[in-house]
Amino acid sequence: MPTIHCAACIAKIEKALAATPSIHSARVNLTLKRVSIEAVPDMTAADAKAVVEGAGYEAHELDSTALSATQADRAGRELLMRLAVAGFAAMNVMLLSIAVWSGAEGPTRDLFHWISAAIVLPAVAFSAQPFFRNAWSALRAGQLNMDVPISLAIALALGTSLWETTLSGEHAYFDAAIALTFFLLAGRYLDHRTRAVARSAAQELTALEVPRAWRVTADGEEQVPVAELRVGDLIHIRPGGRMPVDGEITDGRSELDRSLLTGETLPVLAEPGQAVSAGEVNLTGPLTIRASAVGRDTSLHRMADLVAIAESGRSRYTSLADKAAKLYAPGVHILSALAFVGWYLYAQDLRVALNIAAAVLIITCPCALGLAVPAVTTAASGRLFKQGLLIKDATALERLAQVDTVVFDKTGTLTAGTPELTNLDHLDTRAVQIALALAEGSQHPLSRAVAEAARAAGIAPADVTGCREVPGHGTEGLWNGQRVRFGRSAWAGGGQSEETAAWLSVGDAPAIAFTFTDRLRDGAAEAVAAFQTAGKRVILMSGDAPHPVESLANRLGIDTWMAEARPEDKAARIDALTAEGAHVLMVGDGLNDTVALASAHVSISPASALDAARVASDIVLLGHALTPLPEAAQTAHKATRRIRENFTIATWYNIIAVPLAIAGLCSPLIAALAMSASSITVSLNALRLR
Repeated sequence: MPTIHCAACIAKIEKALAATPSIHSARVNLTLKRVSIEAVPDMTAADAKAVVEGAGYEAHELDSTALSATQADRAGRELLMRLAVAGFAAMNVMLLSIAVWSGAEGPTRDLFHWISAAIVLPAVAFSAQPFFRNAWSALRAGQLNMDVPISLAIALALGTSLWETTLSGEHAYFDAAIALTFFLLAGRYLDHRTRAVARSAAQELTALEVPRAWRVTADGEEQVPVAELRVGDLIHIRPGGRMPVDGEITDGRSELDRSLLTGETLPVLAEPGQAVSAGEVNLTGPLTIRASAVGRDTSLHRMADLVAIAESGRSRYTSLADKAAKLYAPGVHILSALAFVGWYLYAQDLRVALNIAAAVLIITCPCALGLAVPAVTTAASGRLFKQGLLIKDATALERLAQVDTVVFDKTGTLTAGTPELTNLDHLDTRAVQIALALAEGSQHPLSRAVAEAARAAGIAPADVTGCREVPGHGTEGLWNGQRVRFGRSAWAGGGQSEETAAWLSVGDAPAIAFTFTDRLRDGAAEAVAAFQTAGKRVILMSGDAPHPVESLANRLGIDTWMAEARPEDKAARIDALTAEGAHVLMVGDGLNDTVALASAHVSISPASALDAARVASDIVLLGHALTPLPEAAQTAHKATRRIRENFTIATWYNIIAVPLAIAGLCSPLIAALAMSASSITVSLNALRLR
């Protein structure tokens, strides 16, 4: 549905579909410009297409091969080209109009009017097509939208101007018509640019699927497309490979990186009998798994479906501009019609009545209304971009201003997602040297943390020989004829530790614990404190184990926290908060946060986040520190205030100008100046945000 662009469009389409007996339910996704329909089995896509077209909107059956970012880019280029033509024509016509306004009369005035007509008619016919098309679609379906008064004003202005020029009249509205087209196209283009970057997170999730896999057969291994895998197939997963399907390990030992799916900080042991999910990464050893779910039944696909549903729900937000437009369109038509009828009855002159009706439409035409939101959004986006925040959605600032609850993910969001050795100063130097020698032979996160800390302290590795990594357990070797091990507690002979720990055993001596904590992200403590000072409730939700989650919550002063949360648990918690009336800001970075990011009232993810998480969010944090987040909320409050001020300016402009137009006191010069003045005032007010 390429022509939908606001919440009113969503409501009309869903209402039309809901009124069809064979359709059970319908949900429109504004970002994707797509509708999902549940219907009786014998209903075809062509039937649904006819219903949508009957509501006044263009519709096509979904063709996934035709979906690409270039389509959005093409629409943007088309708008920009029409805007350029309208601007060029407006500049030339204004030069001619100045001569008329300065006192040109008789044949000279008529010549300038005819030249203006020659410039404006083809320019408007090309540039105003987006308004004409949308208005015609709405009228065919017996509906009204904002493009109807716009198109009517342009058409009536051109018609009365041609009539006046033919009769050698004193006034013509060519300049007002082309200026109107230019200003409205500027607002439409600004709105398009804010939407163009909002791709679907569900599409990004499906992009994580592995295209090919190694299937184990009686003759060995064969590489096949994942689409050919079936439940029960044996699949070989090499170290570093991603799981193509859900299944159970039948052979091999390794460790799995589940951080993207569950938020668990550390790799988990993988051994026969253990269940694995599509999207998990095999780290250290080869594995053979038996497929238990393939294709659309995998956990990755189910998550993509949840995200798509959440995105559809969030697109139901009605922006301030849409609320204003709902009342505006019928009011403009009623005023213009009353002006025409009243003047015709009073003067018995069709020419006078049409001129005044055209003046009312031009004066009231929503230039200022069309620029009120895009101008503020663009100014605020520029300010936040300088602070390291990229605004992706047109209504993100409005929604951010309403936030009263902030939900943070832990790993990779409040923390850097990398472990940090905490007890280096309390360890024997010889033990650190041995651990360093073993750690340098492993890519395990804890081994890398030991190597980084020891090298930074200027410690050299001990002379350990025969180092080898035991998948799922750790690394071992020989030092001075003694076996040394560095890894899991049960394997290295260690004890219990409340903190994250790796254990070093040297011969028969008691094992030594190396303890770790997750490094805080820069500005995390400051951001949490600033949100709490502003009166917002802060919640920590993580897929990690209870102890590290509780430890971080206490460290940052967060009272409410949730551990071992699966993706659907996070989304359910946010839905519950929303049902209680809360407006939730979700800040997260992982695959396990994607559904929650899409479900929240507004969402933010760091630039270091997974692609799917960045796409699901409304705002992207470009820098590493979290300190800009509270300031972004303050800027959102200011932006919303500016939007309301712009609506006030547009309202007062109409209150003052409309009576003058109805009284017949507005010449084309006054109409053009008033319209331009209101648009410029709105734009200047928006620039105050910078």
